[in-house]
Amino acid sequence: MDSGVTVVSDPVVTVRITSTICSFETEKKFMRGITIGEFKGKLEMIVGSPASCMNLELFSANDKFLQKMDDNDALLGSYHVDNNCRIHVTDMSGKQLDEYSDVSKVQKVEISEEAYEKRTDSARSFMKTHKLGHFNEEDMAKKKAELAAREEQQKAAADAISVGSRCKVQVAGQPTKLGTVMYVGTTDFKPGYWVGVKYDEPLGKNNGIVDGRQYFECENNYGAFVRPLNVILGDFPEEDYGLDEM
Repeated sequence: MDSGVTVVSDPVVTVRITSTICSFETEKKFMRGITIGEFKGKLEMIVGSPASCMNLELFSANDKFLQKMDDNDALLGSYHVDNNCRIHVTDMSGKQLDEYSDVSKVQKVEISEEAYEKRTDSARSFMKTHKLGHFNEEDMAKKKAELAAREEQQKAAADAISVGSRCKVQVAGQPTKLGTVMYVGTTDFKPGYWVGVKYDEPLGKNNGIVDGRQYFECENNYGAFVRPLNVILGDFPEEDYGLDEM
């Protein structure tokens, strides 16, 4: 005998939520056993409308209107709510479309540096209290000492490199390249010591000119600047790529 009752085995249903306040669509899962009143309460955090100001309409998965959901005491599952159906929220409180997503309408609060420094609930205060980041003097001093030691190593390596020397450049994550040292010293584009190299192949990034300053001359894409510790001097003959063969 057909009792006319549809048995639903899955107590959870996935629905699409749209509203007159938000232009975007949200997909959420809900228990079929909650009341429409409880359902509206959960929708408050999604669409930004008070539960008391909501009118709900149910649409099928292909967006065909099915029915209004106006009984707050009825269970969500008592309506024809299937997976991927859409429930549209009409807000009756007078809020406008995208009122909560348009940040240009948000009032901005500015605070002076002095006032921010005195606050005890700020991110800066938290970092100071827990000695995080640059507020950890011991850690910062250690990093500064390591950086200074590394720069001394780079300077010592640069002092041992002469312009005109053949070299091999080894940079982590890149293939080994052969070339000729064209420049050694400091630069305008970055602090520290650098070595300008003319590669044997067009594997570089420039022609010896960086930010308008010419450090050496070479063809386009044959020049590059690397840190001294990445340069190994040696008797590396230039490869014959058969450019003179016919």
